[in-house]
Amino acid sequence: MSTFLDELETRGFGLLPGAVELSTVERLRQVCRDALSDTGDTRRARSSRGHVYAARNLLDAIPEVKTFWRDGAIAATLREVLGARFGLVRVLFFDKPPDRSWALAWHQDTAIAVKNHDAPPSSHFSRPTIKAGVPHVIASDAILRRMLTMRVHLDEVTDENGPLRVIPESHRSKGCEGLGIERAETIHALAGDVLAMRPLISHSSGASHPGTTRHRRILHLEFAADATLPDGYQWHDFIAGDS
Repeated sequence: MSTFLDELETRGFGLLPGAVELSTVERLRQVCRDALSDTGDTRRARSSRGHVYAARNLLDAIPEVKTFWRDGAIAATLREVLGARFGLVRVLFFDKPPDRSWALAWHQDTAIAVKNHDAPPSSHFSRPTIKAGVPHVIASDAILRRMLTMRVHLDEVTDENGPLRVIPESHRSKGCEGLGIERAETIHALAGDVLAMRPLISHSSGASHPGTTRHRRILHLEFAADATLPDGYQWHDFIAGDS
């Protein structure tokens, strides 16, 4: 574990092979299919064939996302990195279905979900928005450094289905170039592998290859070191790791 944690600290990301058992992966695929099947829900982005390729705020829609990570390598990593008071604060779902692939430009994840964004002005929070009915703000680097994202691969990811690319050492601050785009690394994974990454790491992905039959389903879980935020702000949700 120490070598992995050193890599995470230095490079901003690291892969946990086989962190989720395949039986759990299959269960998560099924509950995601069931929960996201409501074609009238405008918070889900859908392909022409009805495949959901993006969904936000899944803590209420898919109860299993509150529990499956509590044991094993995911929980151990979170405790080591964030400490004993960590909790889950947001869950997203992404897919690149064969009929609706997409690409994502280079960016850092800087928005967090909060209960409201009407609190007094704060140096830690800016640019209030509403995403899928939930208030969001851009968080300061100090807040984001106390967070860790776990991307759970529900499918094998190869060059064929639009893998994530990351720039090592770009997680230090907003606008940090790290080692540069020319040193970007492609994340290949098997179903059940989990990518741990700091929110501030710069990442992107390309579209799937034309004619592919592969999905690229990801559960994107965001964790914070503790339940409190400064200046009167509150997490929209906080599911304690040891509850």
